Amino acid sequence: MKYLIMLQGTQADYEGMRGKASETSPAWTEEELQAMYAFMGGVNDDLAESGEWVDGQGLSEPAQARWVTTDNDGNPVITDGPYGETEEVLAGYWVVDCASLERATEIAARITKCPGPQGLTEYPIVIRPVLDGAGDI
Repeated sequence: MKYLIMLQGTQADYEGMRGKASETSPAWTEEELQAMYAFMGGVNDDLAESGEWVDGQGLSEPAQARWVTTDNDGNPVITDGPYGETEEVLAGYWVVDCASLERATEIAARITKCPGPQGLTEYPIVIRPVLDGAGDI
């Protein structure tokens, strides 16, 4: 079965990765950033080797996002980021094809061990099954 494993973050976290600390996110050093990339690369490599890898990507900061909604007349309303009211957003994801929810949970638990600077906010890793067809709801 396929599962979507989601990593969350905030705009402040992206700023921290660029070395700019805030109340809610510490500044990352270059060494901490490289350790995080190496860790995530290792997770990706292991998933590819086990045959469980389907896809996975880190996403750009929320300030580069665009929201598309509709107004009362059904016309598109486009809003570019950043979004001050938004707290946590999807920062990255993996789609894995593995034997069970327990295995997807093992993968998510490994992801929680990703290195980072002292004081980094720990967000939950969210796992959701991917529906295979229209009758799965």
